[in-house]
Amino acid sequence: MTPEHARLVAALRELRAGAGVSLAALAERTAYSKSSWERYLNGKALPPRQAVQELCRLANQPQGRLLALWEIAESRWSGRSVATPQPASSSSTEGPPPQPAEAATTEGPRRLLGRSRLLVLLASAYSVIVGGVAVVLLFLLPDPEAPRDESSPASVPFSFAPLCHGAACEGRDPMRLICGIGPDTLATHRTATGAHVELRHSKKCGASWVRTWGTEIGDRVDVTADGPTHSVRIGNAEDAATFVYTGMTEATPGGTVRACFRPASAGGERECFEARVTELSARTPSPSA
Repeated sequence: MTPEHARLVAALRELRAGAGVSLAALAERTAYSKSSWERYLNGKALPPRQAVQELCRLANQPQGRLLALWEIAESRWSGRSVATPQPASSSSTEGPPPQPAEAATTEGPRRLLGRSRLLVLLASAYSVIVGGVAVVLLFLLPDPEAPRDESSPASVPFSFAPLCHGAACEGRDPMRLICGIGPDTLATHRTATGAHVELRHSKKCGASWVRTWGTEIGDRVDVTADGPTHSVRIGNAEDAATFVYTGMTEATPGGTVRACFRPASAGGERECFEARVTELSARTPSPSA
């Protein structure tokens, strides 16, 4: 599974968790079966675009960001599926076997024999090439007897462990680093302009970030704890129509995380709020990171 696919799966799982719907409920309320949803949410299969849209609809959340993640994952998925048949297509155009047979009826047995030998040589050469590739693949494929490690593709769909912790998460994307699965909502604020700003925290990652939506182009959000401040600016209409996230900041239990919203309008005032990270934070998961 590609990193793009893993990121999409993480977002879909968080969306379903926030919506509070089971696999059986998804099957009842969408056009896809329970087993299909199980494959989509475990990374065993890439969901159709419509499935992503239906999950967003059930969660009553904007579709923009999830569809953008789907587009990226689908482009990689499609590119991989197109690339694999090329060796077979080249072999199918290696030479047109039927034509020499037709030509043999007018060119005589000797010409037929010569072309037959040529075809045999070409087929033999192609077999050697394919055989060589197969041998190379045998050396490249992992040893089934060897212990599995982090690079084993088979373990990816079932391993959504965070990819960073503490200082290693500083300034990085919470979704890409798989910190956005099941985070805590430390505090929520509604700005004077109507934007929503949430302070989020992942215990597994030991980091916090801000999620915002309902914003306007030019709005800016900052987050800081005991380290550097990380900011995100709403750059275009697509950003304004979906969830936007700051980079993460390291946050430990007992520490305070501060978020500030700066509206795009010249006369707007900065709005800040903060929250304390506790060992037993009240869990209020939302549909995405």
